[in-house]
Amino acid sequence: MKNGPWFLGIDLGTGSCKSIVVDEKGRVLGFGIGLYGGTDPESRWQEQDPRNLMDAAAVSVQSALTRADVARGGCLGLSMGGALHSILALDSRDNPLTGVITWADGRGLHHAEALRGSTTAIRLYQETGCPVHGMYPLYKIMWLREKRPEVFRATHRYVTAKEYVFSQFTGQFAVDYSLAAGSGLLNARKLRWSDSALELAGIREGQLSPLLSPAAKQGSLKPDVAHRLGIPESTPVVMGSSDAVNSSVGAGAVSASQATCMIGTSGALRVISGRPVFDENGRTWCYAIDEKHWLVGGAINNGGIAVSWLKDSLGPVMPPDQSPGELSIEHILDLAGQVPAGAEGVVCLPFFAGERSPNWNLNARGVFFGVTLEHDIRHLSRSILEGIGFRFRSLQDALAGIGLDIRQILASGGFAKSELWLQIVTDALNREMTVPRWSETSALGAAFWAMLGAGGLDRIEDAGDLVEQGKTYRPIPENAALYDQIYTVYLRIYQALLPAFDEAALLSGC
Repeated sequence: MKNGPWFLGIDLGTGSCKSIVVDEKGRVLGFGIGLYGGTDPESRWQEQDPRNLMDAAAVSVQSALTRADVARGGCLGLSMGGALHSILALDSRDNPLTGVITWADGRGLHHAEALRGSTTAIRLYQETGCPVHGMYPLYKIMWLREKRPEVFRATHRYVTAKEYVFSQFTGQFAVDYSLAAGSGLLNARKLRWSDSALELAGIREGQLSPLLSPAAKQGSLKPDVAHRLGIPESTPVVMGSSDAVNSSVGAGAVSASQATCMIGTSGALRVISGRPVFDENGRTWCYAIDEKHWLVGGAINNGGIAVSWLKDSLGPVMPPDQSPGELSIEHILDLAGQVPAGAEGVVCLPFFAGERSPNWNLNARGVFFGVTLEHDIRHLSRSILEGIGFRFRSLQDALAGIGLDIRQILASGGFAKSELWLQIVTDALNREMTVPRWSETSALGAAFWAMLGAGGLDRIEDAGDLVEQGKTYRPIPENAALYDQIYTVYLRIYQALLPAFDEAALLSGC
């Protein structure tokens, strides 16, 4: 058993809770995971049962501690991260009135679309740093007010999934700036709740939690929780940040010249800036982290989910010796690797789940262009990966357009386990990309906030010195040159199809 000091980071994600134990030098001692599913009560809804979140958190912490084999009294602090854009309505006794409505839930889309392009939308973006889009909880509260007035009237407070679990840990409600910013309800410049957004939502400031810096200590553990987790009740609880911020911190991207390229189910290109940065065209978002840092970037809906769509669609037509149960993402990546860069003329616009940054086009649809009788599933597989790379090229261009000088890109998320996918994105961006040795960067970032709050770090920037980096991928010149040409075609296809996207959306009713 290890008797030295250690820190605990908890990452409450969209589909699982991951926990990590690190020592005072940031070295990983143990890791655990607890799973929970989602529900789809109606078409385009996505919720989680809040009762499952605490159970998964406890399972992940217990697993991490068992594997770390540390003295339980050595914990100097714990911190929790949470997925952005969730919302949960609670009654006056803090009982849930809804499920946890996640970022992928679509019920706020029409309220957002009704505001798009208006003076209200422009004012909201300049105040909150959030482009008008239905993923933000602001628009889901508007939906509740219109479609579920009885729930809206009975709601005593609105919280994120992390706030709900955090309250189970400590008995107190509080929210860090980043999660608050991701609600669309925070004034990103003044670091207080936005009067304009509250008025639009029809709610009071008192229905939202007090705002805290991610390094702030927030009491200690409730006795029953401490007993369940197996750590002392006196363990300092540090507020922590969002999973997006933690992913960057855990990857070592802690300065304005470093970006994190994350591809999981969705994807994002993010920079931690020392000042709030807004885009006059509203292509990017700007979320407050604390009084000195802001997370600036863009996100895409179609990351790994696009590859999963191809896998799930292909499975039923595969030969009997490769049944749907055997088909995997690795099969798709292997197929993609069998054709050269450029997919021999097939270009994919991977908007299978619509589009977020930079154009925030709900009506965008997936397209395979240039397919002939000479092409097969291998070319479609490669073109999807390349299309996702071009999406990141668009994000990179948008960030450059608002004055961010990115000199280093660090990879995180599931794609960082695939050499082929990493090389494709590297070539599409025509920039080097480095992969941190520890892949669960969001959990590690949460542990770093615990270290900062407990005095183990002087500044969050110091976390970068604790992250061990792995392989660096460099652009292959001929591939990068080819992708430059294809990207121009990709943009022309997108522009040409804009009217058709809108017409198709009307026809499909989506």
